[in-house]
Amino acid sequence: MENSVKDIIRRRKSVRTFNGAALRKEDRQKLEQYLETLVNPFDVPVEFRFLDTKEYGLSSPVIVGTDLYIAAKVSRVPQSEIAYGYCFEKFCLYAEAIGIGTVMLAATISRKAFEKAMEVRNAEVMPVASPVGYPADKRSVRETLMRKGLKADERLPFEELFFEGAFTESLTPEHAGLFRDALEMVRLAPSAGNKQPWRAVVCGNKVHFYEKKSMSENALGDIQKVDVGIALAHFDLVLEENGTDGRFMSEDPGFEADDLMEYIVTYEVKH
Repeated sequence: MENSVKDIIRRRKSVRTFNGAALRKEDRQKLEQYLETLVNPFDVPVEFRFLDTKEYGLSSPVIVGTDLYIAAKVSRVPQSEIAYGYCFEKFCLYAEAIGIGTVMLAATISRKAFEKAMEVRNAEVMPVASPVGYPADKRSVRETLMRKGLKADERLPFEELFFEGAFTESLTPEHAGLFRDALEMVRLAPSAGNKQPWRAVVCGNKVHFYEKKSMSENALGDIQKVDVGIALAHFDLVLEENGTDGRFMSEDPGFEADDLMEYIVTYEVKH
């Protein structure tokens, strides 16, 4: 990626108002080439497609100024939502790096038309789609009000999201060690309704990730697991850029937690 991952994460904002210009051929090619290389640590294939609104009759009431979307589908298998969020966020960050705006949409798209265009089968799901284009110089009034209503630029404090040794001990940035930058970028990740469902417990060279549920599952599955996947992409990209060698694995530490907390995955730094 161009620029540092942290710079891109901090800079990126969801874009719903575009300038009306068609995507340049060279930018479209860059995105397509990047998607060909896109993988995730959970070995779950995620299939992306570009979709033209006029060709497929697609729409979203919150999007202005672009006729191009990117959508993705995935088979309903273990870790599929995590892998989906991970891949989609990596795409969005790459798009930001080359000056292209995106925003993940779930409820505010013509879902039946999108799923038909994506040829979603019974064993598959298409949680979100994103418009793709060049951001307008100024947000629409609707977008400005939406961001204000969602408190889109606010995030929970580091100490409320991350813990040390168990959920009983809050973790401060000063004690996060080599995970400090990566966890801060997790904290800044976008999420549905800005619910920020990720939690993490640092134990030595391992970080155990959890989902704190605050939304019900629906026909699309658990959208908050997609959010956790987004956060994990931030975490993994920052550590990779910092030169840390690690891996994701399943190793539930069995910490005591409330019923809304679900273990997701563990990251281990290799010695």
